Amino acid sequence: MELSKNYIPGTTEEKWTKHWHQKQYFASKPDNRKAFTVVIPPPNVTGVLHMGHTLNETVQDILVRKARMSGFNACWVPGSDHASIATEAKVVQMLKEKGIDKNNLSREEFLTYAFEWKEKYGNIIYSQIEKLGCSVDWNRTSFTMDDHYYKAVMKVFVAMYNKGLIYRGARMINWDPAAKTALSDEEVEYKDLQGTLYYLRYATTDADGNPIQHPVTGEAGIVIATQRPETIMGDTAICVNPDDDRYAHLSGAFAYVPLINRKIPIIFDSYVDKSFGTGALKVTPAHDINDYNLGLKHNLPIIDTLNADGTLSEAAQIYIGEDRFAARKKIVTELDGKGFLIKEEVYQTRLGYSQRSGAVVEPRISTQWFVKMKELADPALKAVVDGDIRIHPGDKFLATYKYWLENVKDWCISRQLWWGQQIPAWYDEKGNCYVAENLEALHEQQPETKTMSLTQDVDVLDTWFSSWLWPIEVFNGITQPGNEEINYYYPTAVLVTGQDIIFFWVARMIMAGLEFKQEKPFSDVYFTGMVRDKQGRKMSKSLGNSPDLLDLIEKYGADAVRFGIMISSPAGNDLLFDEAALEQGRNFNNKLWNALKLLKMWEGRQSASNETNTNTFAINWFENRLNKVSAEVETLLSQFRLSEALKTIYSLIWDDFCSWYLEWIKPGFEQPIETAVYQKTVFFFEQLMQLLHPFMPFITEEIYHLLQEQQDDICVKQFTTPTTANTEILSAGELLKQVISAIRDARNKNQLKPKETIKLFIQTASTNNFIVIESILAKQVNASAIAFTTESISNSIVVAIEKDKFFIETEKELDTTSLKDELLKDLAYQQNFLQSVIKKLSNERFVQNAKPEVVELERKKQADAEARIKTIEDSLQNI
Repeated sequence: MELSKNYIPGTTEEKWTKHWHQKQYFASKPDNRKAFTVVIPPPNVTGVLHMGHTLNETVQDILVRKARMSGFNACWVPGSDHASIATEAKVVQMLKEKGIDKNNLSREEFLTYAFEWKEKYGNIIYSQIEKLGCSVDWNRTSFTMDDHYYKAVMKVFVAMYNKGLIYRGARMINWDPAAKTALSDEEVEYKDLQGTLYYLRYATTDADGNPIQHPVTGEAGIVIATQRPETIMGDTAICVNPDDDRYAHLSGAFAYVPLINRKIPIIFDSYVDKSFGTGALKVTPAHDINDYNLGLKHNLPIIDTLNADGTLSEAAQIYIGEDRFAARKKIVTELDGKGFLIKEEVYQTRLGYSQRSGAVVEPRISTQWFVKMKELADPALKAVVDGDIRIHPGDKFLATYKYWLENVKDWCISRQLWWGQQIPAWYDEKGNCYVAENLEALHEQQPETKTMSLTQDVDVLDTWFSSWLWPIEVFNGITQPGNEEINYYYPTAVLVTGQDIIFFWVARMIMAGLEFKQEKPFSDVYFTGMVRDKQGRKMSKSLGNSPDLLDLIEKYGADAVRFGIMISSPAGNDLLFDEAALEQGRNFNNKLWNALKLLKMWEGRQSASNETNTNTFAINWFENRLNKVSAEVETLLSQFRLSEALKTIYSLIWDDFCSWYLEWIKPGFEQPIETAVYQKTVFFFEQLMQLLHPFMPFITEEIYHLLQEQQDDICVKQFTTPTTANTEILSAGELLKQVISAIRDARNKNQLKPKETIKLFIQTASTNNFIVIESILAKQVNASAIAFTTESISNSIVVAIEKDKFFIETEKELDTTSLKDELLKDLAYQQNFLQSVIKKLSNERFVQNAKPEVVELERKKQADAEARIKTIEDSLQNI
């Protein structure tokens, strides 16, 4: 068959995707093999694959394909997360575009629209995962709002409530005014920014209403500094430190809130920092967690001046209904106009933003449902610290994991939304709470409730409260405990995820696994880095710096995209995404394609000749090189050093196989190739494609089948254990490459054309090293003869490689002036290099403190440099 000029990925990817599905290669059922289970971190049903997902899915596919080809029963479970806040926002927006207000719908009507939206857009991400070549078991696709999953969440909630791990109460929580829902602490992202500190004067009086002035300065009132003047209407006290002499005269006094003139007490507490601001703190218990705790201690009232959407409430008395930030500007203007504003000061601060909506988060007192985390955190911490669960790279993330679990706070799990699992709690007319998996179960457990008028809690559960069950419930481990699949596939083998959800998801899955299965959910956690653009910015839709995955696949092919993102991503470290890496992947595809075309050309020019003396070394060398690299790749993959494994395979194919081996065995112009050599080369190419397949599945499967008729497919072809490599043959091969490169370089410098033959004389103490490579060396440097010598050859080009010298003799008259100039340049360079090494070795501190192997390497550098200098000096004398 005639092969295209370059590799065309589109048709190949479509063909093999269809074939693999028809063969059901990626479908898994329990059998006698050992399971290798991976659950996909469920992407939001709202989304499309961004470059972070692309990296994550590629890493998982590499591990899964490798396991499948290594005898494991690989099971990779796909799925998506209902993403309560993000999806509800999308549905509300969709309804607005149709002229429908969510507030005019019943809950059931809204959920109907939400599920319709999910069915329309929810499968987009699956098609992208398939396009990328991910070998997932599509028969097992899960969704966190599936019926069985919903029931599992209810079951877990009830069990935890009955155990005392879940409680309901009024607490200061994080509030998202855009989504109008509570958030957990982990869903708040803090940013350092420049703010403004406003200095305001509050009037002060004694208990009888008489104005108070400072006894020394005569200054009236008290000055406080605040970043949030729009909250002053919620002030219920001013607090100063009891040891602060500046305010001792205000004991028992009162202050008056500017603009609304409400009377509030001045209280004393050592909590206040005398050195911050003015040393006087306005206390607003409804809008700050520290103020809230201070308010509890001093029995202060709570005045909430904000509505759920971030507008000022009626309790604010002024600017009611205005957005909080718009109100701030107006309030500052009024404070200034009425003489309350003393000054403004630029101030560095930290502000919390909702990870879901991007809105500035408000602290708010609210009655919510919480999970007690301490009891769950201790076993999850022990599992990782003791090494039962291994984190990669551990040196980077273990400390972070430990810190969070050692300082964990209770988890707010209720959300003021409709999309999600509705909390299984009911209230009677007196406000008494009843918890059960469903209403039928409640009536069965407590028959007296059948006659009651009950109302179900309107809130839903935090999305993470469902996804922390993911490794268990995708196998129905909660709803059908002890079933065949959960027993076979759980615990899973490895979790691949982003470092940004180490608390949201990873730690909580470990907690859930240990609590509900009494067993860890996975053995290893591999954290990928963050994908950033060339300017170092995190890729995001809002910045418009994240390319469309399908566009990239269309342009470069899935294999090239996978190659490009993996070659750039050392474990756990952020990577700067550059399309140049994808171009490198496309070039690699074409390199493989050209190697295939070369072999197909040789296929019709085979000879039964047994004259294999020239090629025996080449074959032996590459076989040993292949065995050595196969073992290295096995080790690297076991250590989750995937990028290094790909680089190692890339070098083996591009350099060793294409640039050296194929050149060494290449027959002369229009000459036949020995059948034995051709067949061995086809075998090597197949082995290389198998080694590369987990990284680049489509082109490897295509080439495997184009090389010759196959009885199997490479995606399920089992790896064999590589034999131990012969180090002598490998050393001889490295020597051969080194000598060929050096002599070709010398030929170029002296303008010897490739067609011009040379005679090569080798001066060496180890002639045996060259005998096995002599015939290939002669062919590669176009030497008509190779001879060994003990003396210098006059009127020749001299090449030195360590202690060996090579004399190139040619019929062409040499340009001795240019040759001498080149040698003098090289001599100066080597002398400078030698001096730098000697200087380092003469430093006693270096010799004493450096590792012995480092010192030994420097001594070898010295010896080599001295040998090269001697050779150059001999060459100059020879000229």
